[in-house]
Amino acid sequence: MHLIFRTVATLLKSRRRPRVSPWEPTSVPLRALLTDVDIAWHINNGQYFGLFDLGRFDLMDRCGLWGECRKRGWLPVVQAEQIAFRRSVEFGQRFSVDTRFLGLDDRAMWLEQRIVVDGEVYVRGYICGRLRGKDGAPVTNEDITEAMRSLGHDPDGGPGIPEWLHEWRRNIALPSSRTPAPHTW
Repeated sequence: MHLIFRTVATLLKSRRRPRVSPWEPTSVPLRALLTDVDIAWHINNGQYFGLFDLGRFDLMDRCGLWGECRKRGWLPVVQAEQIAFRRSVEFGQRFSVDTRFLGLDDRAMWLEQRIVVDGEVYVRGYICGRLRGKDGAPVTNEDITEAMRSLGHDPDGGPGIPEWLHEWRRNIALPSSRTPAPHTW
């Protein structure tokens, strides 16, 4: 819940920042707060996923997709995410959440996100997400590309999704939410 205030602040700031294409990388400057760190006084590993949300909201708002999603009743949800750590961000340290949209595959949107300190990558994550409609059903890629076109964006302009990410998702995927997934070891 503590990220709700940062999320609102990020969305308010993004409205005053320059507009971008969905394919342009964006950067959100931040500082490691007391609510971000753990007992070792560095950003807690789980907190990075919440901070990545801020980068995704900034990119979506600045390219116009967030407003279009709200108008259509769509909400973003994460399907899968992975992260790798190189260095720790310490309490009080300035950093940025850098985000770039990689593209769409047959089921999802893919983004690469980084935590950057003084031009150095400290953390990198890949996020696979969907948009859900008012009824909870996934929004089709056709609807997403149509929304992008309505905003004047080329839906095919991204750098593309590396094949290893598709393989990773296949290897870690859980069954559909409509399929039983009993817990057994």
